[in-house]
Amino acid sequence: MIARGVIALVAVAVFGAVRIPIEVSLDQAQRAAFLRQTALDLDLRERVGQMGFLAALSGFRSPLAAILWIEAHTAWERTEWGRMAALFDTVTSLQPRSLTYWDMASWHMAWNASVAAMNDTSVQSEALRQRNQRQYFQLGRDILERGLRNNPDSPFLHERMAVLLRDKFEDHCAAADAFQKAAELPGAAPYVARFAAYELAKCPGREREAYEALRKLYEAGDKQRMPTLLTTLRELEKKLEVPEAQRIDSRN
Repeated sequence: MIARGVIALVAVAVFGAVRIPIEVSLDQAQRAAFLRQTALDLDLRERVGQMGFLAALSGFRSPLAAILWIEAHTAWERTEWGRMAALFDTVTSLQPRSLTYWDMASWHMAWNASVAAMNDTSVQSEALRQRNQRQYFQLGRDILERGLRNNPDSPFLHERMAVLLRDKFEDHCAAADAFQKAAELPGAAPYVARFAAYELAKCPGREREAYEALRKLYEAGDKQRMPTLLTTLRELEKKLEVPEAQRIDSRN
């Protein structure tokens, strides 16, 4: 009997030793493929309630997220910005790989809520309204940053971040880098590389880099030779004092 027990223990130990590296490898592969979604923890339970938490546990994440998204839209219509933000946070936690949820949540915060904050007549101080507006800009940025942590392979979210940095923060250097990240990923829109160069041209100290990027696009052919590209390229040629013989054809 003792011998059998020893054999059984040895067998369990060997099985465990073999299984552990396999499970570790599988876990790493799943994380690399973004198959491990946000954990269903107590924080999420508090936000969605017991019934919603049970629904998520039962595999109804997508329908639950859709229902909460409708509630968030209703909160937007009522200008209940705080409630809307909390609902968006829950929706994106339930469906972290849905690009639309991240994009729309950021847009509502950085565009809609920020405009409402700036036009809020109940706040007499313009400086305070501007501060509130900037806080909504930052909320929109925070949402996209979390979206990118869950979807680093998404050219779409990198592009949306670039637009936010350009239009709301007026940070042309950061916008250029974000557009460039999007352009380097599979599936990026063909105009994104041009937008990266346009923003780079507005970034002090990086004019030469912008010129080289625009010149490369120009040499790629007629499809890239948009009016803005040609105008920006000519401006950089003058600013950098590019020799006349090396400048683009003025007939373009």
